[in-house]
Amino acid sequence: MDQDAPQCEVGFIGLGVMGKNLALNLADNGYNIAAFDVDHDKIADVTQQDILENGSERIVPCSSFTELLSKLSSPHLIVLSVPAGHPVDDVCHKLIDAGICADDIVIDTGNSKWNDTVRREQEYEGKFLFFSTAVSGGEVGARFGPSLMPSGDRYAWARIEPMWKAIAAKVDPDTGKPIERFEPGNPVIEGEPCATYIGPNGAGHFVKTVHNGIEYADMQLICEAYHLMRSCLDMTPKEIAAIFREWNQGLLDSYLVEISAEVLEAVDSDTGQPLVDVILDCAGQKGTGLWTAVSALEVGSPATTITHSVFARALSALKEDRVLASKHLSGPQIDAAIVGDRGEFIQQLHDALYCSKICAYAQGFQLMKTASDEHDWDLDFAGIAKIWRAGCIIRAVFLQSITNAYDTDDDLHNLLLDPYFAEQISNYQSNWRQAIAKSTLLGIPCGGFSSALAYYDSYRTETLPANLLQGQRDYFGAHTFERIDKPRGKHFHVEWSRPGQPMVKMK
Repeated sequence: MDQDAPQCEVGFIGLGVMGKNLALNLADNGYNIAAFDVDHDKIADVTQQDILENGSERIVPCSSFTELLSKLSSPHLIVLSVPAGHPVDDVCHKLIDAGICADDIVIDTGNSKWNDTVRREQEYEGKFLFFSTAVSGGEVGARFGPSLMPSGDRYAWARIEPMWKAIAAKVDPDTGKPIERFEPGNPVIEGEPCATYIGPNGAGHFVKTVHNGIEYADMQLICEAYHLMRSCLDMTPKEIAAIFREWNQGLLDSYLVEISAEVLEAVDSDTGQPLVDVILDCAGQKGTGLWTAVSALEVGSPATTITHSVFARALSALKEDRVLASKHLSGPQIDAAIVGDRGEFIQQLHDALYCSKICAYAQGFQLMKTASDEHDWDLDFAGIAKIWRAGCIIRAVFLQSITNAYDTDDDLHNLLLDPYFAEQISNYQSNWRQAIAKSTLLGIPCGGFSSALAYYDSYRTETLPANLLQGQRDYFGAHTFERIDKPRGKHFHVEWSRPGQPMVKMK
């Protein structure tokens, strides 16, 4: 390949774990890449791997932003895979200095905050087209087929669409199941691609934020099922892995249940113990679950299970406090009479996990609907469910049922109101309640299960105690309230007297 001629269709900046694998995926799908990273060792690594896997140089190394632009055909198309925040703006400013043009496209594929993306589109208008694409699937997904959530200028999307649909994960259109590919240089070209236009700039990264919030909840719920089997049934990690593998053949078929079984089967090479037993019970987080919780609070959407999952990680981080508290705070002992039959208890946990997962997804889609209405994004929820069926971390078999629900009613207020999911909860909620009741009596925390059930019960309850709450607010703060016998929107206030004495008057 002539190194001096502009021969590359795509420029790629940032060759860390995700960037390297996205670049190789693009190369597999026939794109020639001009690649740059501030760490030149990473440039050498990706080019060497490209040659090793394919015997030809499809990724051209570049030593500067200027050289990268010179290697690209015009108008330029440049993909960024750099850390969110300041690094994105730093690269954008350096591209401007290097001579990027107004009709060039820069695509941010990092985990950026959605409102930063909105700001960037406005800030760089007239300098270049800033476009965003949220990516899910981790290292393997980036290499062999991620789920892509693009948003921004429609003209930019027309140019980007063929490329993104080529590298995205694929789903069998008849079964809705992923078509898996794990061979370098052999891309899947058939099937429904897990990439669709989400909406105006910011929408894609917001949808990815909600995806990550659901991911937090899903992981927490699986961990609670594991904890209850471990604590109440004294099961080994290997035995629990076998249960998870069995569950993964049915309603709970999902990537996260699958990998949980693999984690539980792993053995530590140093000690010979199950690896999970030598991992410190102190969970980390990069902030995207927090963004989901904050977004839910800002728009008043009750994502309670997602929010609890964020707090559960925060509680796990208090390791030293928990060790101390375990020596001073009492709780019940495990009582076999409460646990009951082993097989029955495992089935109760299965059903609790299933119902709680449905509620977590319902909360996520409800949050997206609320944000879509507020920001006028006109999100396609069936389309979003479709692109989450493969490639992404929360891919699960019932995403096909979620797709069907929104295909049937694109104005569905809540996933729980879909006839299929309403029937599923009805069929399995008895065991859900039994699992939570037993874990509470036994002193084993199951806040994810419990918050999901409280969400479900609150959502189905016609009259909640918020009437008393509104009376309290009006008493101490004159915040007013609405009446059930008057039109909505008309507010009233009572001129309260002292406690125990009758009110003076209402106005």
